[in-house]
Amino acid sequence: MAINRFGRRQFMASVGLGAAALAQPATIAATTDEVPARKFYILLSLGRIGFRASFTDAMNLAVKHGFEGIDPDAAYFASLADDDLKRLLDDLRAKKLKLGAASLPVEFRKDESMFHDGLAKLPDVAALLQKAGVSRVSTYIMSAHQELTYLQNFRLHAQRLREVAEILKDHGQKFGLEYVGPRTVWRSQRHPFVHTLSEIRELIVAIGSSNMGVQLDSYHWFNAEETPQDILTLRGEEVVTVDLNDAPAGLTLDQQMDLSRELPGATDVIPIQPFLESLRKIGYDGAVHAEPFNAALRSKPIDQACALTAAAMREVLNS
Repeated sequence: MAINRFGRRQFMASVGLGAAALAQPATIAATTDEVPARKFYILLSLGRIGFRASFTDAMNLAVKHGFEGIDPDAAYFASLADDDLKRLLDDLRAKKLKLGAASLPVEFRKDESMFHDGLAKLPDVAALLQKAGVSRVSTYIMSAHQELTYLQNFRLHAQRLREVAEILKDHGQKFGLEYVGPRTVWRSQRHPFVHTLSEIRELIVAIGSSNMGVQLDSYHWFNAEETPQDILTLRGEEVVTVDLNDAPAGLTLDQQMDLSRELPGATDVIPIQPFLESLRKIGYDGAVHAEPFNAALRSKPIDQACALTAAAMREVLNS
């Protein structure tokens, strides 16, 4: 199994990839006696916990540790003949694994040339994802800019992401936007930008495409000082994908860093249970995955890191 560790936003660009084995490996799903019915599924996102592996290895790790889904890998899908892709999808179904949201492969945050280069390639990627049954795509919104004012940045995002959204809509895909909540990020450059749920929804309205939605993250939700009631203002179909994390203990909101988090339930700084209960109440039916950006977890062997992640997810679902 060829594996190497890598850094932050590479995690997002590379999604598609998958401690000591748990005593009860069956499934992360809680029993119906312990937890109200949920529609969402628990996904192993190797990129988000700091690892790379082949798609096949990610599948095997997910099955071993009781996950219910894995990230799609458009590059791998593109390498397969139609019959091979069909066999792969049949294998996923046999293993009871679902695919999560794909990471948007278009760089829209930089210059016009780079944006249009990525946009020109998007129809083919979207068509391939559609063939593989992937119906959700997501990306994050950087919450600060050194040069553009809030309004200038807002208009640029609305214009560019509208073009992206229309291509994805043509291929039956929802498009989710994630806000980045930590003060250390949106105060890091001259002009703060979108960093709350209400602001991301305003941007979605400005984009104006019917396939738009939100990528929620318990860490950003916490840093934005939001509540379960904020989530309850959403319809389940408005949520495209969800990251589940805890926050380091002993820090104020002014000190929380985007790239230093904890596995769900590790510190109980973030009220994970109300967050999850809100997702159940609105009927969210997509993937939930850990994204801790945690150096200690990345230092573990991949199998142990997956087991620790599975144990953390199982614990919060059974609480």
